[in-house]
Amino acid sequence: MAHLYEVQVPGEVSSDTEMPLVVPAEAPAFVQEVTAMMMADLGNDLPVSKMPVDGTFPSGTTKWEKRNISDQIAVWEPDLCIQCGNCAYVCPHSVIRAKFFHEDHLEKAPQGFKLAPINARGFPETKYTLQVYLEDCTGCELCVQACPATDPLDRARKAINMGQKEAILETERENIAHFEEIPWNDRTQVNFSTVHGMQFLEPLFEFSGACAGCGETPYLKLLTQLFGDRLLVANATGCSSIYGGNLPTTPWTTNKEGRGPSWSNSLFEDNAEFGLGMRITADKQMAYAGDLLQRLMPQLGEDLVTKLMGSPQLVESEIHHQRELVAELRQRLATIDSSEARHLLSIADQLVRRSVWLVGGDGWAYDIGYGGLDHAMATGRNINILVLDTEVYSNTGGQMSKSTPTAATAKFAAAGKRVGKKDLAMQAISYGNVYVARVAFGANPQQTLLAMREAEAYDGPSLILAYSHCIAHGFDMKDGLTQQNNAVDSGYWPLLRYNPALRKKNRNPFVLDSPRPTMPMRDYAYQEMRYKVLTLTNPVEAEELMKLAQELVNLRWKTYEEMATKQASDFTPIA
Repeated sequence: MAHLYEVQVPGEVSSDTEMPLVVPAEAPAFVQEVTAMMMADLGNDLPVSKMPVDGTFPSGTTKWEKRNISDQIAVWEPDLCIQCGNCAYVCPHSVIRAKFFHEDHLEKAPQGFKLAPINARGFPETKYTLQVYLEDCTGCELCVQACPATDPLDRARKAINMGQKEAILETERENIAHFEEIPWNDRTQVNFSTVHGMQFLEPLFEFSGACAGCGETPYLKLLTQLFGDRLLVANATGCSSIYGGNLPTTPWTTNKEGRGPSWSNSLFEDNAEFGLGMRITADKQMAYAGDLLQRLMPQLGEDLVTKLMGSPQLVESEIHHQRELVAELRQRLATIDSSEARHLLSIADQLVRRSVWLVGGDGWAYDIGYGGLDHAMATGRNINILVLDTEVYSNTGGQMSKSTPTAATAKFAAAGKRVGKKDLAMQAISYGNVYVARVAFGANPQQTLLAMREAEAYDGPSLILAYSHCIAHGFDMKDGLTQQNNAVDSGYWPLLRYNPALRKKNRNPFVLDSPRPTMPMRDYAYQEMRYKVLTLTNPVEAEELMKLAQELVNLRWKTYEEMATKQASDFTPIA
């Protein structure tokens, strides 16, 4: 009590400290006048007149947020870099980006702009740079963990390391400004099939407010890099809807042409049906557009109509060519004065093949929305399902789901879960015509990339179960990639792909992409508090449940291994 004393509060602010701007001065007017007010917790002071009359807010506004939440940020060392792209691939917030460019782009480059010669023969004039958006970096360290390149004279030094932000802040702001003036590499010239090539594709999901080191967001970023400007996303309520569409800012953004993913959030219980509706609508609009093309063929020209209707649109060059044809179609339609021409003009963009993805967590896919998910798969429609599997209801406080593993604790399973994790992969495989993959980007990024491309190319329903490490698991998130590796190495999370298209080629559709387990389940599990806490509260029960968990792992692995060695004729035939 003797140390309590009265603080005299002055009648007015006497400090002359100038507060930093909420958003950069170059931000658009709406961001300055509306978004920034909400970010400063002054949303209640906004007049109704500032609200858009149609209720729409601009997308891609997280890039103006500049939260500066970490003093430790990723720093690139060009002299050590092997340009593999791993750091950009695993970055949960899209703050690490790579481009290759002609040396002419260096004429106006700042003095401190980092670069290296491209590591490909025959292009001496081509340079490579890796840019870190340091004001958006959360300091999670996943990039450092993913980097395979080390200094032979100092093994603690990698091609990317954590460093102090303050000393390089102003220099890097100039570097970022110049980096953004360099055009993104032509998508038709980039090899989509490798992690190395993926780093050169523009992410259209950036700077989200997800947890530092999030295990979900790298999958969403990868989706936008692969299919971004023709992507339709039906997002179930959960973490992905909070960091994906919460005011005042949104991480879903657009490319230089103003095109980007179409994203919409629905409820736990109906998101699968919601996304199925997107697919049916896109198919109907494309069919209607095709009908109108046939009717207008005399005015549009048989050659253009034939090309528009006949394009396979399987690879990026074909999709790019289709966009050029649609642009030509729009020009010709503008000269035709008829209701049919106006109708076709309104849906002309639907002639570019849409990629429909149903996205959500395990609470949606395994539990509350499972009935709808099953129904959507059973229709046989060309939908893609991405389950961001954190094995717990992450967004609402860590409740148990049917994906929660045996021996783990969670709300409603404080004494340890006694039953097994639902095998959603096997349930989907039983249909015979559903593409199914189990992936973990931290364990095998190439397999994750392959699965997403195969799923999208497959003309039918696809399901990807994506291991997503989470802060609810109870470990330092910088070790997220290690835990993903451990999950795979222990046999707990086998990597697999089931591709019905191989069945038609008389090949085994089931491929087991991970080797036999090399470590026991407990060595993986007891690195996480969700398992370890039970050893403190009830060690006897913990030991019994861990034995049961190991038995279930062994049984599941045996089943998968047997499936991987079967003949193609042993699987359910598809039409």
